Amino acid sequence: MPAHSLRLDDTVAIVTGASRGIGRAIAEAYAAAGARVVLASRTQEPLDEVAAGIAEAGGEALALAAHTGSDEAVQSLVARVTEAWGGVDVLVNNAATNPHFGPILTSDASHWDKTYDVNVKGYFRMVQACAPSMIARGGGSVINVASVAGERPMPGMGVYCVSKAAVLMLTEVLAAELARKGVRVNAIVPGFVKTQFSSVLWEDEQNAAKLQKLIPQRRIADPEELAPLALYLASSASSFVTGGRFVIDGGQLVGTPGS
Repeated sequence: MPAHSLRLDDTVAIVTGASRGIGRAIAEAYAAAGARVVLASRTQEPLDEVAAGIAEAGGEALALAAHTGSDEAVQSLVARVTEAWGGVDVLVNNAATNPHFGPILTSDASHWDKTYDVNVKGYFRMVQACAPSMIARGGGSVINVASVAGERPMPGMGVYCVSKAAVLMLTEVLAAELARKGVRVNAIVPGFVKTQFSSVLWEDEQNAAKLQKLIPQRRIADPEELAPLALYLASSASSFVTGGRFVIDGGQLVGTPGS
């Protein structure tokens, strides 16, 4: 095998929020590249369906329901993975929530608590639980799924925007602290993607048309379009890459002058 390969043979990868959308697409790509994939989300049944599909395609997957907003659930998840497959090499933090939509001043403490507990503290919990295993195994890769909402304010999504901005800084802090221990930490920064999570934004045709005008490519991404970048960041091909923000948004952040 080349020294810098996009293969993930002999690696164990945990993907949170893996039952659908971006998480599912990344998990399936990892399995196809040879990884043993741990599928995590709050509900077991949809995870079992994804695991069955991976197995049918010749891959290996372990479906484990876990709520990343719970310290106990995260510790139990990583312990079960270690017992089953010996440890963790790759972590994709993808699980997220957005309980509030509207002007930020109409949000209340419960919206902030829930959003931060999953979107920020959940990511931190997972890294804190997985890092010792990665270090013991000679290194690893953490990929935090952020959002263009962490780079620019989005109407009606203020609490979510602030949480995703925190994810970007968390990525940089972790990258700086873990680099000498062989653990790389990077962020994927998606624009609008056709997932159930974001369906309120694109299912309505008129609203979708408005969104697409903000994107130079004039379309919304499919989840599978993020998977190759996640594969690169998990693999040895990105061995000198850490602390990076990788925007994949069809040009949304740069915009189209005069459009």
